[in-house]
Amino acid sequence: MAVAQELTIGEMVERCGVPASALRFYEREGLIRSRRTSGNQRRYGRHMLRRVAFVRASQSVGIPLAVIREVLDFLPADSPPTKEFWERASECWRRELNSRIEKMERMRDRFTECIGCGCLSFEQCQLMNPEDKLAALGPGPRRL
Repeated sequence: MAVAQELTIGEMVERCGVPASALRFYEREGLIRSRRTSGNQRRYGRHMLRRVAFVRASQSVGIPLAVIREVLDFLPADSPPTKEFWERASECWRRELNSRIEKMERMRDRFTECIGCGCLSFEQCQLMNPEDKLAALGPGPRRL
């Protein structure tokens, strides 16, 4: 039995485990591509399975779609991610993830003391941010 080189959206859903709406969204966002048949049905090259896997794996560790798209833009549109591509992308992700981990650790360590723009502990507010001086620096957690 020959392996089809193109998949319908239903076959992509079955193989990828993502809803058709997600595939259409990924396509609108430029993460994957399809061609249209004369009946206006989507057909995906088999290599799009690997692109979807890359997107899902990246999303699962919190990489934003905009960053995923930037990395995928280094690949020719009709090429699957290669081993070398995955290695380069994982290096990018490593830096991004390490940065996120550092931010989360800072938040964990400071959360009970001060959320940054004042604090969640009103007993300590006068010590950490007297007269709400951090407000002058703008909204949000200023010390994180």
